[in-house]
Amino acid sequence: MNTIVITIIVAFVIAFVLGVALGLFKKIFAVKVDPKIEEIQAALSGGNCGGCGYAGCAAFAAAVAGGEAPVNGCVAGGPDTAAKIAQIMGVAAGAGEKKVSFLACAGTNECAKSRGNYNGVRTCKAANLAVGGTKLCAFGCVGFGDCVEVCPFNALTMGGDGLPHVIRDKCTGCGKCVRECPKHLFSLVPADTKGSIAACSNHSDNKPQIKKDCSVGCFKCGICAKKCPEACIDISSGIPQVDYGKCTSCGECVKACPDHVLRLFQTA
Repeated sequence: MNTIVITIIVAFVIAFVLGVALGLFKKIFAVKVDPKIEEIQAALSGGNCGGCGYAGCAAFAAAVAGGEAPVNGCVAGGPDTAAKIAQIMGVAAGAGEKKVSFLACAGTNECAKSRGNYNGVRTCKAANLAVGGTKLCAFGCVGFGDCVEVCPFNALTMGGDGLPHVIRDKCTGCGKCVRECPKHLFSLVPADTKGSIAACSNHSDNKPQIKKDCSVGCFKCGICAKKCPEACIDISSGIPQVDYGKCTSCGECVKACPDHVLRLFQTA
């Protein structure tokens, strides 16, 4: 009986000593955390989208507190979040440009011909790696919705036409879809853009094949550039590129395009 009591007492003493030791070690080796980091993180959206260029909200908050990242770097939070962080840091927020995602492909199930039945893993990355995609057009959207799955703000939805559609009111411009798409079809465009934009990424110069693979593929005819009264369209890359500093959003190129590749971004 005495042995049991002694054992219990010894155990309690050892536990007490270890507890005190751990407490002392915690105080001696404690890493001081800047209280601003916690305040900044509380002001963020919490989406951990990576649009700021950091691994997540915690990493971005630490970078801002350390002066390594701008206070308006949270694209998901927008101006309101930037203002809150600026107040915490005691600096001016600065003007932040809101951007939204745009899909440069109009190859719906009806317009773009399929390669055939695909029986592999139904993700865009897998299909692109295995057979180069699901459509004859090597530049076309695969259509399995990897972009929809990674969007943390539910700003993308798969349509019945086989293409993902951007809900601009929800899009924060975080860029996750841009990084996820294996065909590199998404880009971030200033939300207030006025002018035309090409809904095609086919840079091939094989004109007969373009028309054979997709009825709405850019045919490289150059009519858009010829009809533009401001001469602000360049087609040297194979896809119409608009100089928005010159574009007046007149829509002449949109009306002239025989393949309906161009569309006014504000109404796209």
